[in-house]
Amino acid sequence: AGAAGVTVVIVRDDLIADGSAFAQTPQYMDLKAQAAKGSMLNTPNTFGIYVCGKVFRWVEKTGGLAAMAERNWAKANLLYDLLEHSELFHSTTQADSRSIANVTFRTGDAELDAAFVAGAAGHQIQNVKGHRLVGGMRASVYNAVTMEDVQALASYMKDFEAQHSLSPRSN
Repeated sequence: AGAAGVTVVIVRDDLIADGSAFAQTPQYMDLKAQAAKGSMLNTPNTFGIYVCGKVFRWVEKTGGLAAMAERNWAKANLLYDLLEHSELFHSTTQADSRSIANVTFRTGDAELDAAFVAGAAGHQIQNVKGHRLVGGMRASVYNAVTMEDVQALASYMKDFEAQHSLSPRSN
C-alpha cells in the first residue's frame, strides 16, 4: 500500500487482546496499547503514512479495489495465457498456485534465460531476472504496472520465441 516500513492494521475493538498476556510481546505489537494511544504509541512513519494516503486515493480514483483486482488479473492472465501457448517459455507455477503480482517463467535453458533478460533491458523492460535462488524470469505486474507495460513484455516474449524456436508458432 505504500513505502516499506508501514503496517496497516484494521481490527474490531472486541478482537483486540491484551498483549501483556504474552510476556515476550513487545509493547509496539500490543494492539490494546496501540489502540489506547490512538495508534501513536511511538513516532509513526509519517512519510510512509503520507505515501499510503496517496496510494489509497489513487486506488479510489481508478475505480477501487475491485477494479484494481480486475486490471491486475487481466495483466497476469495475459502472460499466463502466453505461457500456456508458448513452445519456448513455460510457467514455473501450477495453475492453482498462480500469483496476481509476479508471473514466473523460464525457457529450460539457463543461457537462453540470460539472453532473454539481457535482451529485455534493450527493450526498456527492467528487472525480469528471476530470484537468485531459483533463476528463470519474473514479471512483476504490480498495481502501478500498466497493461501497456505488460503488452510490451508479451510482445518481446513472442519476438524472442520466434528468434529462438526451432518451430516458431504462428501469431
